[in-house]
Amino acid sequence: PAHTAAIIQVPLAGTGEDMASIRALATLRDKVIPETLGRVPGVRVAVTGETAGTADFNALMGQRSAWVFGFVLLFAFVLLLVSFRSLVIPVTAVLLNLLSVAAAYGVVVALFQWGWGQSLLGFTSVHSVASWLPLFLFVVLFGLSMDYHVFILSRIRESYDRTGRTDLAVTAGIKTTAGVVTAAAVVMVFVFLTFATLSMVQLKEMGVGLAVAVLLDATVVRALLLPATMKLLGPRNWYLPRWLG
Repeated sequence: PAHTAAIIQVPLAGTGEDMASIRALATLRDKVIPETLGRVPGVRVAVTGETAGTADFNALMGQRSAWVFGFVLLFAFVLLLVSFRSLVIPVTAVLLNLLSVAAAYGVVVALFQWGWGQSLLGFTSVHSVASWLPLFLFVVLFGLSMDYHVFILSRIRESYDRTGRTDLAVTAGIKTTAGVVTAAAVVMVFVFLTFATLSMVQLKEMGVGLAVAVLLDATVVRALLLPATMKLLGPRNWYLPRWLG
């Protein structure tokens, strides 16, 4: 009512999300506004719209993602350290979980950013991946991987406490958990793949990423790499410094 606010609509070059639009947004914020409205005493200017929202969201994700990654990894490490009273188990768990997530990232990039799966999944690649997807996949997949990992390690630790032999414990742990882990993984893979049938490309990316990661995690990582690593490490799996005990 006091006529002290105004909305000014400015068209930008490009599609709204491509580099041409990002450069135009930077020009608007860094040059045009400071040299025009910015010279009016007491004026406050905010740039909104799809391009500005996308650019600001991506910038904020870039600033905060490292904190989220660090918190999840550190929390998982401490939790496993306390639960299994071992310094080696948390390190191998974190590395194996990161391997599953990295494999999912690679498949998503190949299918959706490079466009290898366009005809199979029925979409047209825009040669990029949704900016929210990497952080989302990391948090969800790390949680799922930890679930499998703790379940299997608990059985291995119980067997080791009884026998005192790591090789027998690994064999017994994998044998007793294989059926449950496989069944749970199959259910989750098919549930996640239903997202790949949807028309929205971002949901396709999410579904394929989750399905691939769970499949690889339950087969290659948990059934092969985990027991092989523990067998090679032997008694060193349960190493805990005296001062930490």
